[in-house]
Amino acid sequence: MLLATGSVLAVATLAGISVLAWAVKDVPWAEISKGTRPTVVVLEDSRGNAIIPHGAFSAEPAKREDFPQHLIDAVLSIEDRRFYDHAGFDPVGIARALVENVFAGRIRQGGSTITQQLIKIRYLDDDRTYKRKIQEAVVALWLESRLDKDEILTRYLNSIYMGAGATGMPAAAQVYFGKNIGDVSLAEAAMLAGMIRAPSRLNPRADREKAEERAGVVLRAMEETGAIREDQTVAALGELAGIEPVNREASRGGWFSDWVDEEARKIAGTLGGSVSVRTTMDPEMQALAEEVVSQALQDSAGDGGPTQAALVAMRPDGAVVAMVGGAEYEAGGFNRAVAAQRQPGSTFKLFVYHAALQAGYDPRDVVNDSPIEIDDWAPENFGGDFKGRVTIAEAFARSLNAATVRLAQEVGIENVIRSARELGVDGELTGTPSLALGTSEVTLLDLTGAYASVRAGRVPIQPSGIAELRVDGSQQPLRIGRGGGAVMDPRVRQPLLGLLRLAVEKGTGRAADIDAGTAGKTGTSQNYRDAWFIGFNEQLVVGVWVGNDDGSPMKRVTGGSIPAEIFAAFLSRAGSLASPANEVDRELVTSAIGQGERGEVAACDIRACERRYRSFRASDCTYQPRSGPREFCTAGNPQPRATAGGAGEQTEGTLFSTLFPQRAPGQRLCNIAACDREYRSFRASDCTYRSYSGRRKVCEIGVAPSQEAAFGAFTPRAQRTAPAASCNVRSCQREYRSFRASDCTYQPYRGPRRLCTR
Repeated sequence: MLLATGSVLAVATLAGISVLAWAVKDVPWAEISKGTRPTVVVLEDSRGNAIIPHGAFSAEPAKREDFPQHLIDAVLSIEDRRFYDHAGFDPVGIARALVENVFAGRIRQGGSTITQQLIKIRYLDDDRTYKRKIQEAVVALWLESRLDKDEILTRYLNSIYMGAGATGMPAAAQVYFGKNIGDVSLAEAAMLAGMIRAPSRLNPRADREKAEERAGVVLRAMEETGAIREDQTVAALGELAGIEPVNREASRGGWFSDWVDEEARKIAGTLGGSVSVRTTMDPEMQALAEEVVSQALQDSAGDGGPTQAALVAMRPDGAVVAMVGGAEYEAGGFNRAVAAQRQPGSTFKLFVYHAALQAGYDPRDVVNDSPIEIDDWAPENFGGDFKGRVTIAEAFARSLNAATVRLAQEVGIENVIRSARELGVDGELTGTPSLALGTSEVTLLDLTGAYASVRAGRVPIQPSGIAELRVDGSQQPLRIGRGGGAVMDPRVRQPLLGLLRLAVEKGTGRAADIDAGTAGKTGTSQNYRDAWFIGFNEQLVVGVWVGNDDGSPMKRVTGGSIPAEIFAAFLSRAGSLASPANEVDRELVTSAIGQGERGEVAACDIRACERRYRSFRASDCTYQPRSGPREFCTAGNPQPRATAGGAGEQTEGTLFSTLFPQRAPGQRLCNIAACDREYRSFRASDCTYRSYSGRRKVCEIGVAPSQEAAFGAFTPRAQRTAPAASCNVRSCQREYRSFRASDCTYQPYRGPRRLCTR
């Protein structure tokens, strides 16, 4: 008898060990032993407020002391009253659940402790099987032998799913009440604890009545355990009826947070733990951007207007402050600002003219806007007419297609592509003649970043949405550097800024002209399928696209209409929200021009300085002499411009002054070509010349009372007053050091100046 009993016990023991081994063989012991937790990325706007995404949301994990005691009591009272007494699992609770499940014929109750729930949430699958219950019990015993109770409870409260996409109590407090976890009241804590049982059904957004009812059950359970008094229960029950969950799920910036979250997770994956990400999104500018775009689409609805629009706004250093990716945001929706590849039309001409300026062309040079045919392709101007011989400035401002294509052929399409790459365009560009008119597809974000490169004077500017990161609550943030790479040659940048200003002041972008510092370019693709406006002022760079997702044509919607109007509506109101240029932005502005002694700002000749001084530094136009401090480089005939407040107070009016000098109080433009012919001491930066005595004077030669109508400030440089003549500017410059492009003449060894016939 004893032998039989022993045999039965041995078999039972062996069977038990076998079942136990079978149950726990696939438990991730290594992961549990390391104590690792999934990386949590928490996004904040530029002011430190949490960005609640339309979907999954995890707040930065809280510490044990951050949770209010009444929340701890509420969770323990309803979920695991004997938490601080058991060893990881509760045999009484498991037995009770087992009996009920046997009679029901299926798994209805779990009887899990908080330790077991943590294991299920973090390490095991969600199958409601006996195998998993055995795993929970074994791992719970093992885990409790390695962690104290407070650590287990803290991990649980930070990991439990709470409905509405919120994971963890800190996230739930933000989503439902708009509060930090330490600020929730007793009634709110009871409501949060009550959601744990069925978060999708018992949260106040899904069913307000059931959420209140369940919170009442929690409060009475707290009273039973002695955690609160009867009067506290009564007061909290009265408070429940007044709790109004905040509608944070519909917060602004869905497109922005979707875009930046991908980049943030890539960075966070290399850091591990909890990563708090301070983004560059300005909540007020984001709200304004969404409002302006929505209103514009409503106003243009029907009758061939656009059905979609996108907007990107960034600071000159590439920090994106607002992003709109379409007419309406849905979680995980298509972001047209980032992902849509569309033809940019004439906004791409920026790169043609940038390449031309790099090749030595001048805005006053003449280009022929006449019919041109290349391999059976004959581009036409908007409206069908041609302007004949025009300056490069007029061709750009009026967005003349034939003149631009001819200029691109002279410069070389390969150089146009190189220019686009230099300024930050990464998309595929096809090297055909039509590229000059924007037939290769790009994204709005890329194109806006390229315009930011011109505004900042550094190439390329890479748009970014992340300002800094903090790992596991560290007070020492990791800052993300921005600002582009190489300094842009001022001799190229200055006239390019002038061309962009002219396009807004007198060209196709007049609807965007909100102040004297606004510059930009319109763009319209073939058959009105896409319409764009990209531009900037002193504080912001803004890109706008409108069109239809299926590529169907709009009814005569051009870049100078709805996109320019959206740009103006946003920028005119964003000015009051934008802070003054910060130190980074001021550095971007001044370093592109250079800073001399006593705060004067000058456009140094970078190439000449590089040739003369090995120690030359283009970022501030200085070199290191043999002794003493660094000095400003004056090689290459620089033209300093004094600023009353020093370099830090320079305005965009100064940046535009080479081609658009401002004259107080009337702010009239001078005729640069005429003044250059008349006065050897003429300085185009401020339209002045040096008189025989006294201060420099403003040159008024050639300026008609009407300010030369449309484009008089850009008298062709290859032109004489009488008789009219043109020359090959580049050949003449190579041949004669004394060559003067303003009238195509050079100074021989003796006698008067002569016309260059090269």
